[in-house]
Amino acid sequence: MFNRDYNENPFIVIWELTRACQLKCLHCRAEAQHHRHPLELTFEEGKKLIDDIYDMDNPMLVFTGGDPLERPDVFDIAEYAVKKGVRVSMTPSATPNVTKEAMQKAKDVGLSRWAFSVDGHCAEVHDHFRGTSGSFDLTMNAIKYLHELDMPLQINTVISRYNYDYLDEMAKMVEDLGVVLWSVFFLVPTGRGKESDMISPAEHEKVFRWLNNLSKRVPFDIKTTAGQHYRRVVIQDKMREAKGLSDKDHIFYEDALSKGATGSIDGLGRAPKGVNDGNGFVFISHTGDVYPSGLLPIKAGNIRQTPLATIYRESEVFQNLRNPDKYKGKCGICEFRHVCGGSRSRAYNVTGDYMESEPYCVYIPRAMREQKKAERAAAK
Repeated sequence: MFNRDYNENPFIVIWELTRACQLKCLHCRAEAQHHRHPLELTFEEGKKLIDDIYDMDNPMLVFTGGDPLERPDVFDIAEYAVKKGVRVSMTPSATPNVTKEAMQKAKDVGLSRWAFSVDGHCAEVHDHFRGTSGSFDLTMNAIKYLHELDMPLQINTVISRYNYDYLDEMAKMVEDLGVVLWSVFFLVPTGRGKESDMISPAEHEKVFRWLNNLSKRVPFDIKTTAGQHYRRVVIQDKMREAKGLSDKDHIFYEDALSKGATGSIDGLGRAPKGVNDGNGFVFISHTGDVYPSGLLPIKAGNIRQTPLATIYRESEVFQNLRNPDKYKGKCGICEFRHVCGGSRSRAYNVTGDYMESEPYCVYIPRAMREQKKAERAAAK
């Protein structure tokens, strides 16, 4: 699993089963609709897709939406995948669809994990972000059901201006909820998400350091989405600990790579290699369109015309994204480009170019610092 070649097979596949959803979240990538699309992949097409995913070295599969529970055949699809041997998790929306019966059915068919979105430590913050009054209370009740059924719980949280000031309160709530994983998303201005809702580059760095410190004392794993530079922060910290260095000391990428490539040092609990849009990650829309991620809306093909493996392995956009040496600006020369690479989706949605530098990263690569140093020396 950990040794897979991302040029051939992804680490994780996200399938948007439907765009139908009863919520109106401020940041919604999918700009979800109230009704299902008539051209959604059918159950039979879904089974063929699952077969193809399994044949790509059996990556993790996540059902998302919209709200996957808006599809009446969602558990039939899940059961087919689980019986095939695929590890499946689901991220339903907190709506009246989330019943104890639905959770029991999920457990019965063998879903490995259930993920809920919680974007605030209280109803006021969460419900504002989700655009629906009562969403927080419904989510908390659903989590109680989940614990009664003894199913693993994952919490997804989008960091934005709306909850940045309440991170400590969020962390305490997540710990009290008994999660196995806190998946922290960093807002990308696509769909309904706005750039004005994002935290600043310096605030991103501050949150990464805070998450890294938090990870050392909590019983659950933490991972980031659209926050690839968190990997750099964790590796820097691990190398400092190994060498007894301070925050001011530089961490050489070669050291990080040699000690971190096997997963022994990064401490991230997921893929030892950096997963990024199109590089270990692939997204399939409700109508079969294939994208590097749900946050990077550049269509690379459609599974109704071209096999998923062919699109993932051969499309130009995917091949570009898997070559960090071709990234532009400071990302292209950064010593951490192969384990971080910056959020390609944020680069695209902010600059219009998915190969541009991560626009919300404060780190200055070693090569740029050395160049500045040489320029200053030459000017004396």
